[in-house]
Amino acid sequence: MISFLYIVNRALSSTSIGSSPGITQSVLTSKMTAPGPRPLVLCGPSGSGKSTLLKRLFAEYPNTFGFSISHTTRKPREGEEHGVHYYFVERPDMEAAIAGDEFIETAEFTGNLYGTSKAAVREIQAKGRVCILDIEQKGVEQIRRTDLNPILIFNNPPTIKELERRLRLRGSETEESLNKRLNAAQVEIDYGLTPGNFHKIINNVDIDVAYQEFRDFVVQELKKQESAGVTIALD
Repeated sequence: MISFLYIVNRALSSTSIGSSPGITQSVLTSKMTAPGPRPLVLCGPSGSGKSTLLKRLFAEYPNTFGFSISHTTRKPREGEEHGVHYYFVERPDMEAAIAGDEFIETAEFTGNLYGTSKAAVREIQAKGRVCILDIEQKGVEQIRRTDLNPILIFNNPPTIKELERRLRLRGSETEESLNKRLNAAQVEIDYGLTPGNFHKIINNVDIDVAYQEFRDFVVQELKKQESAGVTIALD
């Protein structure tokens, strides 16, 4: 039986806006066996500097990492592309795919669904690359219940006030959505700073210092996997 996301994205691809990885129900199970390197999860509030950390990591190690593209039911913002920034899908189709156990993690935020499909992670791991997932608190809790054994990193912003300033500069938020993001950010920070929830906390005050700490920790973890026999293109 062809999965709902496969049908959705085949339809989307026919309109020249790309498609998500084709998947079938027969290859999906509630537990995943990781065929390659451990996924790397980076969690932190919107505006905390996660994108900058990841861009630098990808630039320094272009052949090592792969970014898992999430699905969402929200509409694309100006400049966003289907299959590049997100897989933009209709809510009924995503709800059906969730019910079909096609996602590792899902969350609803400001009225829209977000999620990481199992196929998206498998696609990266099949290439022998480290799959990076940028997900929020509930997603972290869900992925911890799988057998993916992810490396969990929390990116802690300087202050809520600084987050508000950055989000306002984007110009893409209404006052209502901004307040929701800030409230969610405080909850996420409290979770992120709770001992035991993450393997590493990056206090992102100075981006250069934060990146060095982030990079060194990631490289150290990947070298541990290499020494255990996992093949990783760390160059």
